Amino acid sequence: MTWTPEKLAALKEKFEDVAGNEIYDPEYKKIADKIFSKEGRRPSPYAGIPTLLDAPVLEIDGDNPDFGDLQVALYGMPMDLGVTNRTGARFGPRALRSIERIGPYNEVQKCAPLHELNVADIGDVPFRSRYSLHQSLEDIEAFVGHMAEAGVIPVGAGGDHSVTHPILKALGKKDPVGLVHIDAHCDTSGSFEGEKFHHGGPFRNAVLDGVLDPERTVQIGIRGSAEYIWEFSRDSGMTVIHARDIASDGIADIIRKAREVIGTGPTYFSFDVDGLDPVFAPGTGTPEAGGLTMREAMAIIRGMKGGNFIGGDVVEVAPQYDTTTNTAQNGAQLLFEILSLIPFSPSLKNGE
Repeated sequence: MTWTPEKLAALKEKFEDVAGNEIYDPEYKKIADKIFSKEGRRPSPYAGIPTLLDAPVLEIDGDNPDFGDLQVALYGMPMDLGVTNRTGARFGPRALRSIERIGPYNEVQKCAPLHELNVADIGDVPFRSRYSLHQSLEDIEAFVGHMAEAGVIPVGAGGDHSVTHPILKALGKKDPVGLVHIDAHCDTSGSFEGEKFHHGGPFRNAVLDGVLDPERTVQIGIRGSAEYIWEFSRDSGMTVIHARDIASDGIADIIRKAREVIGTGPTYFSFDVDGLDPVFAPGTGTPEAGGLTMREAMAIIRGMKGGNFIGGDVVEVAPQYDTTTNTAQNGAQLLFEILSLIPFSPSLKNGE
């Protein structure tokens, strides 16, 4: 192959005086037509009210919400009363909202979820008390319960990982759901100092409440010195994939195994940012060396395309330990990757 003046002339003829919104490839043009205005302008990522993934805002009444034709609700859970180490995840939703330039196009899934779904940022869970862990968990369950009743898929930003237990209680009320869980920790330990509703035990609590099916649960990225307190995962039938095995097993095999575990039933996706190596997520409460890279994490999420996902969350972003904002940036990207699964979920209301 040789670069010639004729080839340059052909490129000039096709592209030299063409605006950025004039796309020839039909697949890319379909996306561009949704994002650019008729005048060829795109929204400035740094302007306007900060929202999760730059979604439009929908103000709702927390007690009697009217979701209209909403298919997916992005929402925040600014609560970290369940932490066992460093506090600060209560600021996670605000940190994720401050991140710009996530999406709008997912080049692997070939979708632009903010432009293809009826989705909005509906704000934060209206907590009755900033002091009571138990009241806060009840508030999350009620808030997500309203979404479940309306057929709206919840995609939330935490908060510490104790928030996922009440979400599963709301979504698994009729039948236990499956789970894809990426984390450094299994979060299936028992009570500490008389409290069992902490961020180290949401999935044990959910199984014992009958809202999570352990045999349809896969936990990926597990590592660290607390292995001895997670026997519940093994004894209940959960599939645990340790971080130490990711390089030898390979991402494709992990995806295959995860899809086998969750099957075709309703499934929730929960991502604790400490599942990432601290190089990628220093801003979290319980960092563990030896975690996933962002490339590995994104590949695993993307490999779940077509799964029957009924919701998801990204938790444990604690921005005060995040001097470079890398954790918030990566957390927002992970939230976008989870949202990008929803257009392909059989549970999507009015979905194709």
